[in-house]
Amino acid sequence: MMTFSDSFKISSMQDLIDLINEVGFVPFFRNEIDDFSIEDHISYKCWYNSGDDGFWPAWEWKGPVIKAMNCAYGKFYRNKAMYISPEWFPDFANYRRDGYDFDARYDDGLASRQDKELYELIDANAPILSKPLKKLGNYGKNGKKGFDTMITRLQMQCYITSNDFRYAVDKCGNEYGWGLAEYTTPERLFGKAFTDKVYKCEPKESYEKLMRHMRKILPGVSDEQLKRCL
Repeated sequence: MMTFSDSFKISSMQDLIDLINEVGFVPFFRNEIDDFSIEDHISYKCWYNSGDDGFWPAWEWKGPVIKAMNCAYGKFYRNKAMYISPEWFPDFANYRRDGYDFDARYDDGLASRQDKELYELIDANAPILSKPLKKLGNYGKNGKKGFDTMITRLQMQCYITSNDFRYAVDKCGNEYGWGLAEYTTPERLFGKAFTDKVYKCEPKESYEKLMRHMRKILPGVSDEQLKRCL
């Protein structure tokens, strides 16, 4: 199995897809664990290229990678973005959710009314872009506060994931700006491939499986650091 201590470069979108399939967990940005990110391993042209020469950088791969391999992408790692393969996401979600679906979490007093409102808004309208989602829920300067905090928390708890990234279009039909996140629930995005597996075992069992895997892909990293990953 490939590990993050190996010497390799990500030079194409296919390289990234192969890496996600091989190791299961790929953070986008550098973090407290050395070499555990796309940023640590990507070739210069795929990180700093503007796309003006027709060669698109890693920033533009997010939506196509999600679509190509049906993987999870969201703020799963210490409030920062990470790809998780279809193989490992059900166990990861089971552990992060502590075995609760969202309704059960709310009924047990473990989620706020505001989080429930946002979750249900996404679930009822998924997939939905961030901009119309904010408008629909009246989040913003003159409306309800805390959208960014809540959407990050729902991703960290694995109740929400990104479905795609889309761009604003000018009057001439040209795309511009940063890609806008399109949100959905894992249940809607992955269907039975997720729902048949997510609560199949106890969260503790999922955690133990995840730890065994993390030790393989991050050799030499302390268990304390790996626990913080999870």
